Amino acid sequence: MGLLLVLLGLTPVIQAQEAGDFPKSSELSVYIDCQSCDYDHIRREITFVNYVRDPKPADIHLFITYVNTGGGGRQYELSFIGRREFKDIEYTLNHVVDREASADERREGLNEVIETGLAGYAIQVSDPSMFRFEYLGGEPEQRSDQEVEDPWNYWVFEIYAGSLQLDLESSQKEFDSRWGFYADHVTDEWKIRIRPYFNYEFVEIDREGKDEPVTSRRHRHGINSYVIKSLNDHWSLGVFGDYLTRNDRNYKHRFRLTPGIEYNIFPYQKATRKSFTFTYRVGYAYADYYEKTIFQKNSEHLVNQELTASVRIKQPWGEIQGGVEGSHYLHDFAQRRAEMFGDVSIRLTEGLSLSFYTRLEMIQDQLSLPIGETSLEDVLLQQKELATDFSIYGAISLSYTFGSDFANVVNTRF
Repeated sequence: MGLLLVLLGLTPVIQAQEAGDFPKSSELSVYIDCQSCDYDHIRREITFVNYVRDPKPADIHLFITYVNTGGGGRQYELSFIGRREFKDIEYTLNHVVDREASADERREGLNEVIETGLAGYAIQVSDPSMFRFEYLGGEPEQRSDQEVEDPWNYWVFEIYAGSLQLDLESSQKEFDSRWGFYADHVTDEWKIRIRPYFNYEFVEIDREGKDEPVTSRRHRHGINSYVIKSLNDHWSLGVFGDYLTRNDRNYKHRFRLTPGIEYNIFPYQKATRKSFTFTYRVGYAYADYYEKTIFQKNSEHLVNQELTASVRIKQPWGEIQGGVEGSHYLHDFAQRRAEMFGDVSIRLTEGLSLSFYTRLEMIQDQLSLPIGETSLEDVLLQQKELATDFSIYGAISLSYTFGSDFANVVNTRF
């Protein structure tokens, strides 16, 4: 029913003058599964259903995900999954939000689509006279597969000053700045990015009894760019290029050019929910160092290759992301790196959720490490990279919620 309303261009409208006056249908319970929604606003404005804390007692599991569009907006995918008496009723609605939309316009537009989808269920358990339907009018929206005249040719530009921080104390001064520029071109066939960026950090610490303070100046400037061509529903071809100058990693200049190919087991159209990709890259790099490295190099030409396998599954029962990556330099196989990572969040049972994240790196390719000893000041101020053979990080969380199933009440005081 809800899908039919969308196809007909109909939108359910509450007859009551205010949403708060509209009687709830105690027979219809909804569980909202969305990480980027204003949950309070949804419950406050859409009041013709009951909301529950867990999907088990729900009649409808509303699963909402989104991806960023090429123009800087968002495309939401709303899956209405019927449960219990509605187990055979399931459909998906899409909703696109322009990049110029305010936060309020974004949430109001999303609420309209949620109302439309829920109406197909609610009208089966409620008095039909409680609803009326309006035809929005106008011409049907232009299909996405038709030619569109765009004076910008799908290019989107962004200038940012992401962080300008100043912290002054009697014995310490800190300044941190980050700024840059994005130029993105995204179509079904091409994905292109040019991104110069600039990061500068300054720290000065006065030492008691010393004339000279301890100072640290770190910079990380560069350009990231890529050109990716869609070959078909499963294959993509890309070329990646970047430039980097970074004193805390001993890079005066580093240029890289890396072509690569990717295969996705699932069609790319399903990537918002599931993907399983294999990526192979082989590339050339030139590195010019501030200080001579532990391998007695002031500069060098390098060729390396890497292979990555990654999986991402996002479903109503939880989310899984993980993968493995291996790389090495062709002139010396001993200069290699291996990485495994995983992020899992699973709803085990009613009210019980388990999440964990882990990352393991075996590091044997720190070619830019400067020769000589690293002082304590350099370590504390992170002015130089330290040698290491591995890096391990892990986190785990377990949560259990119990009590009332209903979550209709909204109270935002304090």
